[in-house]
Amino acid sequence: MDIDVRGPRFGAAVTTAALAAVLITGSAWLLAWQTLAFALGAALGVGRSPYGVLFRTAIRPRLGPPRAFEAPEPPRFAQAVGLAFALIGLVGYTVGPGWLGTAATAVALAAAFLNSAFGFCLGCETYLLLRRATAGAG
Repeated sequence: MDIDVRGPRFGAAVTTAALAAVLITGSAWLLAWQTLAFALGAALGVGRSPYGVLFRTAIRPRLGPPRAFEAPEPPRFAQAVGLAFALIGLVGYTVGPGWLGTAATAVALAAAFLNSAFGFCLGCETYLLLRRATAGAG
């Protein structure tokens, strides 16, 4: 079942704010929260992630009907990619080196910002590119 494209974009906006706050404060706790949000989005799908639930219950009822939908697999893959960078960032912030935490968080922030501001999901595009590459290999 396809999903409302506004949901993942809303999630990306919240993620952008959270990751920016991590870079400003250096908070490993906040990055741990975002890591959990990515993990839930990757495991359960973006609609069941914390930001997806917030969108569905508090934001979507106040909006008009969706005009565009997308397959859930690319955003779910993007959550897994975000999870990988958040885990690396968490290691950097908690164990060291600190620059690793900053760099991994900054990469995740850049991807989230591209999606929230411009609707360009880097993880989704990667998923589609990999899917085309594996389909052509068989």
